[in-house]
Amino acid sequence: MQQQHRIIVLGAGYSGASAAGRLAKRLRREDVAITLVNTESDFVERVRMHQLAVGQDLTPRPFGTMFAGTGVALTYAKVTGVDADRKAVAVVDTEGERELSYDTLVYSLGSGWNSQGVPGTDEHAHEIAGRPGALRLRERLAALTAGQPVVVVGGGLTGLEAATEVAEARPDLDVALAARGELADWLSPKGRRHVRKVFGGLGITVHEHSAVTGVTPDRVTTADGASLPAAVTVWTTGFAVHPIARATTLEVSETGQIIVDGTMRSVSHPDVYAIGDAALAMGPGDKPLRMSCASGVPAAWQAADALAARLTGTKVPKTPLRYFNQCISLGRRDGLIQYVTADDRAVRAALTGRLAAFYKELVCKGAAWGVAHPTLAVPARRRPVVRPEPRTAPVAAAPAPAAERG
Repeated sequence: MQQQHRIIVLGAGYSGASAAGRLAKRLRREDVAITLVNTESDFVERVRMHQLAVGQDLTPRPFGTMFAGTGVALTYAKVTGVDADRKAVAVVDTEGERELSYDTLVYSLGSGWNSQGVPGTDEHAHEIAGRPGALRLRERLAALTAGQPVVVVGGGLTGLEAATEVAEARPDLDVALAARGELADWLSPKGRRHVRKVFGGLGITVHEHSAVTGVTPDRVTTADGASLPAAVTVWTTGFAVHPIARATTLEVSETGQIIVDGTMRSVSHPDVYAIGDAALAMGPGDKPLRMSCASGVPAAWQAADALAARLTGTKVPKTPLRYFNQCISLGRRDGLIQYVTADDRAVRAALTGRLAAFYKELVCKGAAWGVAHPTLAVPARRRPVVRPEPRTAPVAAAPAPAAERG
């Protein structure tokens, strides 16, 4: 009996979970053993962490239910190391330390918050890059009394969503946002006007051109010497990739992302694929894909389909890795859909208001549905893995008879 090809997927966010499920739809169960490794036992809708932080309850999505009957084996453990040369992953679970061996690795450990090295941030700021941080912030916000100040640091998409969500859910608080540049400066003029309108309606104070240089328990300081009162500081200035990849022999970028080709395959280790925030992948215009669900899910499809094609001896497909819009929630009753070029530059068109909020909600629900339906409900077509022909030693020629040797 032929040994199964062992595929290990590390990380079960949008990218990792999608890749594991899609591989299970593409390959025969008797040919492959797919193991999905994750620290938590249920799926985290990362795009909703600002909602969780203000007290909203999210729909539970257990992996046991999500992957029931797919053939994907679930391992709940913390990844502590990857030996890309020995093809082994070190993990720690309730039974202690152990090692998992693989034939192909799909690396999707993702990212966490990035304190940017600003003094006091690690000790005093809150983050919403994951569920533990969002739950800690939830508890802290619930303890605040009317009139206390909350400062959201970071003027990107996450900062806009966090500030508006807190201000809408807790209109009794004094909410402010500190942005390094102008508010929503990457959006179209229509998009910027709408953000300012919503911020004004919610009473959010905006500090533009205010790079935060320090955080204390009750305030933040900025590069121009200003001191902003903050009973709670929410830090949203970007993401930092999981540090494990940098500690391996995999070729990584300055940011610690694994460098991949157009099929999400490591340029240094062909038996490793990297997807989501963990990968440095190039999109239209030869620009790196930004860390987002919009990048991670198509990259997961590309990686899974390419890996399945190589194992089954079929043509490697190409999934379009491009952008169409940026979906921003501005509380529960308002939103902004900024349409963009393929390489993620804002165009004039934008959808705003309640219709945009409804659109964003559909996108969030669709992203979660897509994890459980990684081929978008298209019937599965599992192909057999093509086994390489076993190599045989050349047969030595028999010595010629003495008469022939002369």
